[in-house]
Amino acid sequence: MTVAVTRTRCAASPAQAAEREISLDDMLIERIAGGDRLAMRTLFARHRMPLYRWLVRLVRDEALAEDLVSEVFLDVWRRAASFEARSSVSTWLLGIARHKALSARRRRIDVELDEQIAAAVADPGDDPEVALQRKNRDELLRRSLANLSPEHGEVIDLVYYHGKSVKEVAEIVGAAEATVKTRMFYARKKLAELVKAA
Repeated sequence: MTVAVTRTRCAASPAQAAEREISLDDMLIERIAGGDRLAMRTLFARHRMPLYRWLVRLVRDEALAEDLVSEVFLDVWRRAASFEARSSVSTWLLGIARHKALSARRRRIDVELDEQIAAAVADPGDDPEVALQRKNRDELLRRSLANLSPEHGEVIDLVYYHGKSVKEVAEIVGAAEATVKTRMFYARKKLAELVKAA
């Protein structure tokens, strides 16, 4: 009997696992609203890296992305009590992060790091052939994604790198679902053309 119960728990569907993740995040936000610092550290540990990676792609500056992640979680600490759970916590976090990234891009005056120099840095763990292949593939995709409009690039990023639904993307970017679907269609088409041309 115990073995059957254990097997049932282990065989939880992906939907059940996602639901547990969402309810854990909701519980953490509730505790953060009450001033629970451990809950804040837990939420930070769960969401810091995905937010950081997304912000790096948006602002193309690792130091700025790190600063923005800190600002996002500072906002969460201050505004947790106002979270209304109309969307998932991760969608709320991405929305805050996007707003901060757009504001930072507007006020930014320094020169961006040259992508060719950044791409030339190889991973010392790779042998030369693997490093060259990875560099070429990554560079091709990076250049192709960078050549998309900001509206198309962020939609591709949210859907493919963050696994967000069309509805969630619409909430994050502040557009209608039909607009998000249209952007996805044209972004995929343009990305395919860019990769093929390269």
